[in-house]
Amino acid sequence: MRQLSGALGLIVLVVGCASAGARTKTAAAPAAASAPAAAATQDTAAGIGAQYPSTYQRHPNPPVLIRNATIMTAAGQEIQGGSILFKDGRIVAVGTNVQAPTDATVVDGTGKWVTPGVIDTHSHIGVFAAPGTFAESDGNEATNPVTAEVWAEHSFWPQDPQIPLAIAGGVTTIQALPGSANLIGGRSAVLKLVPARSVQEMKFPGAHYGLKMACGENPKRTYGGRGGAPSTRMGNMAGYRAAFIAAQDYRRRWDKWNKDHQGDPPERNLRNESLAEVLRGNIYVQNHCYRADEMMQMLDLAHEFGFKIRSFHHAVEAYKIADVLAREGTAVSIWSDWWGFKEEAMDGIYENAALVQQAGGRVVIHSDDASGIQRLNQEAAKAMYHGRRAGIPVTRDQAVRWFTANPAWVLGVDSIVGTLEPGKMADVVLWSADPLSVYARAIQVYNDGWLVYDRNDPAHQPKTDFTLGQP
Repeated sequence: MRQLSGALGLIVLVVGCASAGARTKTAAAPAAASAPAAAATQDTAAGIGAQYPSTYQRHPNPPVLIRNATIMTAAGQEIQGGSILFKDGRIVAVGTNVQAPTDATVVDGTGKWVTPGVIDTHSHIGVFAAPGTFAESDGNEATNPVTAEVWAEHSFWPQDPQIPLAIAGGVTTIQALPGSANLIGGRSAVLKLVPARSVQEMKFPGAHYGLKMACGENPKRTYGGRGGAPSTRMGNMAGYRAAFIAAQDYRRRWDKWNKDHQGDPPERNLRNESLAEVLRGNIYVQNHCYRADEMMQMLDLAHEFGFKIRSFHHAVEAYKIADVLAREGTAVSIWSDWWGFKEEAMDGIYENAALVQQAGGRVVIHSDDASGIQRLNQEAAKAMYHGRRAGIPVTRDQAVRWFTANPAWVLGVDSIVGTLEPGKMADVVLWSADPLSVYARAIQVYNDGWLVYDRNDPAHQPKTDFTLGQP
């Protein structure tokens, strides 16, 4: 959503912390649990090399054993009376008979629940920062319908006071996106949600960039309202096609030079550079699109130019083409029950997520909202129960995957986060109650094994400079 809208940094509090009957898993990490391949990361472009590389460093933390909790792995198991051990930022073991090393902090999980860290594929915190004045509105470069050259990270404000609130909601990873004023709004950034002084200190190592694209009303209203183009949906399509035609030529010239290094390299063009990486499969298309017919048009566009759409965002009418989305392997990043706020968002139904799940599609519950990001577990629960009431047997594991494993796939980091399995990054949330309950609150949040938030310990409740001194 987010079309047109009207010590430095975060204090880093580095304080050392302090199915049922499933077999205990060992610490041996599978090969797939390594970081995403460096050839297609946020930090590189073909033939050009490192650009604004991640400087993220894991915060040290003693080993942690959470025991006697209900473990929702998002990998097919819900373990009653289970334990999870993590050390040096990685999950070591999950099961019912897990022993703690002598130097571990032991957390009593009796009556509590554990899930993977919450992941939001569609966030604008940091680029549309609080308190929401024009001075902090940096998500839309609404000066041209195609601004693939801009990067959300270059607007991201690590002191946004919305960040600690999201952390307190169990969120460990976000995709910060440009807004939707443009046909092509620019690159996203995949970020670890930890206190930091710069966005580079938050960038998820090895994650893919996303490219924000937008269908429908927003770009045609933004530019048609100024007497320019596009002013129609057919103008939207023409704009996408022209941009990718230019990118195809740019890619050919660079690919030829990278192969033979004959003569001078082609002149760099930041707009075409981003789009060429989409064509190479290195940048994932994240497409704001509500209507079923427009999603079909965008899939045809992707076929024409040979790229994949990783996820349709908002996708209010996804249920109408659920079988197509499943066949295409395109996820949907959606709300549980938010629609009707403009014409293209009128035809929503409560069963949207469940119907896509039933068709074999990949469902993600996203926020697009600085308040909603704090409650993605409850949004998933609403969508699950809406489906069940309609007779669609959505499982609890599937609902948890909607805000953990599936968004990890959308961001291309599912080999290392999104489920509670040995070898994966220890992004772990301890909940006060069943996370699919309205009463659940995140008690502790571990990001890469570090206790970044503890509801019962003010020393582990990060604040920004903006909120220092406030009660």
